[in-house]
Amino acid sequence: MNDMDFTLQELMVVASSREIKDGEKVIVGTGLPLLGAMLAQKTHAPDMVMIYESGTIEARPLIMPLSVADSRLIPGAAMQGGLIEGLGMVHAGDVDVGFLGGAQVDKYGNLNSHCIGDFDHPSVRFAGSGGANDIASGCKRTVIIMPHLKEKFVEKVDFLTTPGYLSGMDSREKLRFPGKGPAVLVSTLGIFRFHKVTKEMYLESYHPGVTVEKIKENTGWDLKVAGDVKETEHPTAEEIRIVRDLDPTGMFLKKK
Repeated sequence: MNDMDFTLQELMVVASSREIKDGEKVIVGTGLPLLGAMLAQKTHAPDMVMIYESGTIEARPLIMPLSVADSRLIPGAAMQGGLIEGLGMVHAGDVDVGFLGGAQVDKYGNLNSHCIGDFDHPSVRFAGSGGANDIASGCKRTVIIMPHLKEKFVEKVDFLTTPGYLSGMDSREKLRFPGKGPAVLVSTLGIFRFHKVTKEMYLESYHPGVTVEKIKENTGWDLKVAGDVKETEHPTAEEIRIVRDLDPTGMFLKKK
């Protein structure tokens, strides 16, 4: 594999997996977060504890599950419980990382997975929160992973499903959420962090072949850019091999 033999979607999975530290307890959402978490477990974080809201604790699936309730999560797991066991660990403050996605995100990291447009008369309605609200409210930090399109990166979400930093500044702290909020957002175009004071999202790095201008054009607000903005670190050949082995049919990843 040459240095650029990967897709931006594959890079997104790799970059998000690198946010997980070995030994951390991580509760994983459906879709690309499944890939990111499994990649971390198979590379730099073999002792991470993968938790699913369906109640599977310390999952070590042999093949890619379709969802967080897939029975393929059970073989090799330390425990299979239910929602109380899975989300109960979040409510107890015992989960380090919540790994999430959404249909929309705004500049303070709030997520929408309910509907596009007016709630009573939406143009699109989605499945809803599941455990995402609990996860973002209670985990010590959250990692967001999602495709980067202007209709997804909006100044204000159409419906607040999952709390980020609400309206910024200390608005989250005032409501005494036990979790600290989003630490990073990884998209198909770049990596984003949140300002320590204002809590507004800013661009930390742009992916190979992507410009800062393109990212700003595909963001629905005046995106702040770090003074030392740089290109995202490339994935290794081994990371890409594992990602492709995890999803050989392209169930989650679009084929090149």
